[in-house]
Amino acid sequence: MQKSPAHPLLKFLVMSTTFFLVGTIHGVLQVIHPIRVWLDSIGSPYGGPGHMIDPLAHAHINMVGGVVLMVMAASYYLFPVLAGRPLYSHRLVQHTFWWTSLGVVGFYTTLMVFGVWEGLLYLENPDSVAEAHRYYPPVIAVVSTVMGVGFWCYFANIFLSVRTLYKNG
Repeated sequence: MQKSPAHPLLKFLVMSTTFFLVGTIHGVLQVIHPIRVWLDSIGSPYGGPGHMIDPLAHAHINMVGGVVLMVMAASYYLFPVLAGRPLYSHRLVQHTFWWTSLGVVGFYTTLMVFGVWEGLLYLENPDSVAEAHRYYPPVIAVVSTVMGVGFWCYFANIFLSVRTLYKNG
């Protein structure tokens, strides 16, 4: 008996769940007393290196990684059902997934790495943070752009699908 292939949107749900798992573990860890004390000592959640870990990294892994990927999957699934027409491009669905997922991983990792690195430098010598921080803008710009490409693939696919729907009556 031949197995049917997995639905192409299944990877959105698996990745969304994975991001939620990472986000919940992150949330638990950041309230454990020694970690919370360390985060507070480096500026969490109001500024300094600590704000990159809490709230930025924590919020992005949960909201963009968990919620946004789930919403993308749901709307990609529901559009053809509700419109009675196919999506504009299944290739853009794949691009949406990969660009967004890689961008979320890169964004979260960048925030965590720079938050910890700059936090350690801050506690040692607050003036030394500037040395590490000079690398942050180009790195975060690249991973944000990767994530943004995924968002724009999604927007383009939905808007072009709607346009096709109304163009063809």
